[in-house]
Amino acid sequence: MSQGQEVLRTVSESLAPPVIWYEGLARYQQQGTAHVLATVVAVNGSAPRALQAKMIVTQDGIVDTLGGGGLEHDVITTARQLLNGEIAAIISKEVKPKVSEVDDTSASAPSKAIRRDAVYTKHYPLGAKLAQCCGGSVTVMFECFNVTPPMSVLVFGAGHVASALMTILAELPCQVDWVDSRPEMFKRYLVDESTTNQSKLYNLPAHIRPHIDDEPVDFVRPFIEQGGQRFILIMTHDHSVDFELVRATLDTISDTSSFDNKYSNISLPYIGCIASSTKAKRFRDRLIQRGYSEQLVNQLIMPIGLPIGGKEPMAVAVSIVAQLLQQYHQAER
Repeated sequence: MSQGQEVLRTVSESLAPPVIWYEGLARYQQQGTAHVLATVVAVNGSAPRALQAKMIVTQDGIVDTLGGGGLEHDVITTARQLLNGEIAAIISKEVKPKVSEVDDTSASAPSKAIRRDAVYTKHYPLGAKLAQCCGGSVTVMFECFNVTPPMSVLVFGAGHVASALMTILAELPCQVDWVDSRPEMFKRYLVDESTTNQSKLYNLPAHIRPHIDDEPVDFVRPFIEQGGQRFILIMTHDHSVDFELVRATLDTISDTSSFDNKYSNISLPYIGCIASSTKAKRFRDRLIQRGYSEQLVNQLIMPIGLPIGGKEPMAVAVSIVAQLLQQYHQAER
């Protein structure tokens, strides 16, 4: 398995599971994993945990605890209903218990319909209905994060435009894999050449991961097959490498479109290639000559970026990011 396949499939497998809520919050924020932060915001009488106790709930795990028992079970269930959109109508974003949630029947009643980007509170009398004998009550606030996954961007090439691009992407909620075959292109970001700890090797934000690989094409398929919205930016120093990366991307799209059941969660990725109008025409003609359908070739955005003017690396980078954000937010409406 190539470095590209290994890194993109197992980037978080080597990390030990977080055990404290703030460790989980930092981890899932960086990874763009959907999660809920559940916080005890009111306590009356005896309760399993104190005011401001917190836990994190994801689709398949929890971090920290609100005391266990029936209370925690219902908190986990409610949090996952939020993540799944099962509680999805509009309510006020104000953080306050509803009158109907304060009576003894609220623990077994269906959750209030809420919007996933709203802050939701739920009151829990700790009596017989929750099989807890504390005798008091608590109110828990649920905050959803990353329900809409951040942009996932795969960038090929570490030249002037790509470097300017990273300056902008460093400030945005996204996950970036940055690939080049030339070690010297990442040298300016090195913290300490003697270290072997990948997470501390480069002076880059945690959500931007540089990769040095002689076979950049190996990154394409595993990146697309992860599903969700995907953005591929091709801007290497070599036109022949650009062309092979474009072909690999179109081949993967063609393959995944043929297996709807297996790849039902895969959306067509954004494929952008930096180019002049002459390069764009040459690439399109070559692809058609090699048997790619016109419909498939039209998935390629080339030249890349919005036509806002300016040829400086930062101007081009701004036009590219503007186009990514435009497509990302339009698709989420």
